[in-house]
Amino acid sequence: MNKLFKLKENNTNVRTEIIAGLTSFMTMAYIFALNPNILTNYDAQSPLWNGVFLATCIASAIGTFCMAFLANKPFAMAPGIGLSTYFAFIVGNIVSITGMTYLASFQSALVIVLIEGLVFIVLSVFDIREKILDSIPLGIRIGIAPAIGLMLLNLGFGANSRILASSETESNAFYVMKDFFGAISAGSLKSQMGDEKFKYMILTAITIILGLILTLLLSYRKIKGSVLFGMIFSSVVYWAGQLIIGDNPFESLSKASFVPPFKDMADTTLFKFNFEGFINIGWFAIVAMVITFSLIDMFDTIGTLVGTASKAGMLDKNGKMPKMKQALLSDAIGTVVGSATGTSTVTTFYESASGVEAGGRTGLSALVTGIMFLLCIFMAPVVSLIPAAATSVALIYTGISMMSGLKSVDFGKPDQLIPVSVMLIAMPVTGSIGNAIGLSIISYVIIKLISGKWKDISVLTYVIAAIFLVKFFIPF
Repeated sequence: MNKLFKLKENNTNVRTEIIAGLTSFMTMAYIFALNPNILTNYDAQSPLWNGVFLATCIASAIGTFCMAFLANKPFAMAPGIGLSTYFAFIVGNIVSITGMTYLASFQSALVIVLIEGLVFIVLSVFDIREKILDSIPLGIRIGIAPAIGLMLLNLGFGANSRILASSETESNAFYVMKDFFGAISAGSLKSQMGDEKFKYMILTAITIILGLILTLLLSYRKIKGSVLFGMIFSSVVYWAGQLIIGDNPFESLSKASFVPPFKDMADTTLFKFNFEGFINIGWFAIVAMVITFSLIDMFDTIGTLVGTASKAGMLDKNGKMPKMKQALLSDAIGTVVGSATGTSTVTTFYESASGVEAGGRTGLSALVTGIMFLLCIFMAPVVSLIPAAATSVALIYTGISMMSGLKSVDFGKPDQLIPVSVMLIAMPVTGSIGNAIGLSIISYVIIKLISGKWKDISVLTYVIAAIFLVKFFIPF
């Protein structure tokens, strides 16, 4: 292991890497239920849902294995939530444009993901994606990690810790930070949510607070695996709370099936490219969709890699990460595998930062995470028991730790102050790493032009800013 993953060279050991890999897995486990829900419009346990579920497990594992062996980095991969949401939106549009069924439209959209993945493989092999990364100003690169930290904080206190009251719709969602800690009084919130759901809001808040206290205590005492132990403790607290409320947290296991639905995958998603339906979409729409997918994925991946690598101390003085080419190639391979098995774009997951925070520094951590992804095929009912509140503990703690990167930003320089500030607000608000980086690059170019330093801007930076301006303001 030491020879294969260069453990001593990276100041780590097998135990630390295993704990880090398990931490990343537990933080990301929610995606294996959420991704098929998004891509099938919550048509749970349908043949398409089962196919997407297996595709998510397999594509995530293979992409993560590539990251482990090609790049020797501790980053895990899975279908991105934002890109999956956009994919589902595209499938709906294809249904409207062509009149095809949702399944046929889904299979047509997989062709778009395939094209994107193949394009990225070519761009990665010829170092074009790495050159695009180099064109991002150093100040922005330094600010990416803290911006991701804010997004993780927003996710941990927001969407990941929501309670749905009265009906399973977003309009009836209540959040720990906005609604619980922001309520006029506990009584007013209870009257809005109802007694039963309010109990779960209390349980969620208590679980997060106790989990954070333990994680911070273990971290302060420099006990490795503090994030993982914090999540395990938080899960136990939440399960105990459910029992006190009167619910059995393990009831779902009595009816659960541990047999993987491989037949459903073979019938609906495995190599089910609908090229005929793809052509019927129209070439202009196809080009617009491919460009949009590629642009968002490229900068999401770049942002996540730079942000987590910065937290792990993997960047050099110029803000570059060794083996970036191999890391980007792993992302592209994962996307191609995802299209072939039946899921949307596979990308580097920013929740990987939790594994980095737990001490992950090499591909061994990613290997452990990838193995757990494959095991998910057989243990999905068990994975689904991990409470969202426990995941929030890892997200919040990791987000806090990533904020330390702000000390490296020179806020005395407007060309760092303004772009980084824009990115800090844009990333948690939009939920998109790529779009936030695009906005910061646009603001950087504007600042340089206003100050008369237009010659300091590289041609590629101008091009990227122009592309994002078109994306934001020109309707396709």
